[in-house]
This record gives sequence, C-alpha cells and structure tokens, in this order.
Amino acid sequence: MPEFSDEFRQDLGQLFRWRRDVRRFRTDPVDPALVDLCLASFSLAPSVGLSEPWRIIKVHSAQARAAALQNFEIENKKALEGQVDDRAKLYANLKLSGMRDAPVQLAIFCDESTEKGAGLGAQTMPEMRRYSVVSAVTQMWLLARAHGLGVGWVSILDAPKLCAELDVPKDWRLVAFLCMGWPEDDMDSPELERAGWEQRAPHLIVETR
Repeated sequence: MPEFSDEFRQDLGQLFRWRRDVRRFRTDPVDPALVDLCLASFSLAPSVGLSEPWRIIKVHSAQARAAALQNFEIENKKALEGQVDDRAKLYANLKLSGMRDAPVQLAIFCDESTEKGAGLGAQTMPEMRRYSVVSAVTQMWLLARAHGLGVGWVSILDAPKLCAELDVPKDWRLVAFLCMGWPEDDMDSPELERAGWEQRAPHLIVETR
C-alpha cells in the first residue's frame, strides 16, 4: 500500500470539487487512447460478487447519435410540459445535454443476467449490480476530470427506446448516457446551482440510531 502525501490528499479533494456535470463542450476531438485509458478504469471499480456487470457502447455513428439526440429532445419537451409558471421558464433556459457538441458519447449498461459472480450479493439486492455500474462510472469520471476532460450525464431519455435503437441484448439496462470532451469553461460549482434551479445543502446530515 503506497503512502499518500498530504499534498495528494489536498489534490484529491480539489478533484472532487472540480468534478462537475459538464453540458457545454468544445467540438475538438479527444485522443481515442485517452478515452480508452479512462474506460480502462472500469476494471478497477468495485462490483457486487465481482460480477463486473458494466457493458459499454461507444455511440459513434451519425445514425446512432441522431437517434439518441432525438430521444432526449422528445423526453425533454415532455419534461418541460410538466413544469409550471416560473419553474417552466427556468427549465426552458437550462442546458441539460451536451449531445450536440460532445465528441465522445458513451452508453453504459448493466447486464442484469450476467453469470459472473454467481449471484453473490445480488440475490437479495439485485439492484446492487446497477449500483456497481454507477460506482465504476464515478471512478471513470474522476479520472477523466484529472486529465482535463469534462463528463456530462444525460438522464432525460426513454431508456427502453434507446436500448432498442442501439440493439443491445434484452437483459441489458441503461444506467448512464455520458457525453465526454473538452469543456468550454471550467467551473467548480454545479450549473443548476448557478442557474438558480436548486441549491446544495450547506452541510451533510448524519444521523445515529
């Protein structure tokens, strides 16, 4: 086990602070080797029963990207229609996807039927497989940010429709659609907070039972 310095711990804290959800990307290409380096971090992530249930698709073709973008735009319109009054006006001005500009787009799935891990830890809580995928995404996100890349998580999607459009196996469930690229600018606060949509809690609430 290496001995981490105080300087490293401070830098790690800064990385957590600057890991923001990015929606505004430059269109400059990203070296595929750097993308693969970030994706390789999945193999270091924890997973229930060592099942490693993550499945990754690089959404690269113009057809696949257009289908994903249309999916988002349809669902985003529905979400806007569900807002009222001032919230509707605010929502209409939010930028909630970088799908038009991000050079790298990834669809991350959970293989719900994987035999790896022999079901250990997932028989009583099958959702643990998806939590494992989320852990891997978070780990990759931090590594990408450490290299200066931005990542944005698009969740306003019709997941079953996207699965069909990408023609994935029936037991794969969409966990994350990620945009990745070089950010237009760097901010250490969430865009939704800056836009006035919501505020972060001033402190962590921890209870003891």
